[in-house]
Amino acid sequence: MVNRRRITAALVGLLVLVFGGWLVKDAVDGSSSSSAPAPAGSVSGGAAGAKPAGADSGLRVEALSALPSQARDTWKLIQSGGPFPYPRNDDVVFENREKVLPRKQSGYYHEYTVKTPNSPDRGPRRLVTGQAKELFYTGDHYASFVVVDPSR
Repeated sequence: MVNRRRITAALVGLLVLVFGGWLVKDAVDGSSSSSAPAPAGSVSGGAAGAKPAGADSGLRVEALSALPSQARDTWKLIQSGGPFPYPRNDDVVFENREKVLPRKQSGYYHEYTVKTPNSPDRGPRRLVTGQAKELFYTGDHYASFVVVDPSR
C-alpha cells in the first residue's frame, strides 16, 4: 500500500512539473508576441534589455531608432503586411549571395526596400528578415549588415 502511494505521489509530482514547465515556456514565448499573429516574414520586438534575434550572428547590434527614419517606416510596413512601395521587389526571398548573414536554407530570408531620399531608383538600403525573427539592415546594398533591435 505504501509503494502505491509513493508511485501515485511521484506521478502527480511529475505531472505538476511538466505542466508548470509548459506554463513557464508558454509565458516566456508569448511575452514578445502580440495578440494578433504577425504577418509572414515579419519579426517582433523583444523585451527591453533582451538581446534581439540574430545578436549571436557576430554582427553589430543597432537600435531601430538609430537607423534612418525610412527604416522605421519600412519596419511598420513589414509589421502590417504592406502594401510595399516596390511590390515586385519587396517581401521577396533574399538569397544571401554575399554570405554576410548567417548561412541558412533558401527562402529563410526576405528583403524589403528602405527608401533612399533623392535616389532615382530603389537605392542601396534594405531591411532583411529571417524566419527566426531576425531583423537586419544594410545601407550599402548587402556589403555589410547590422542586427536591428526593433524594441529600441
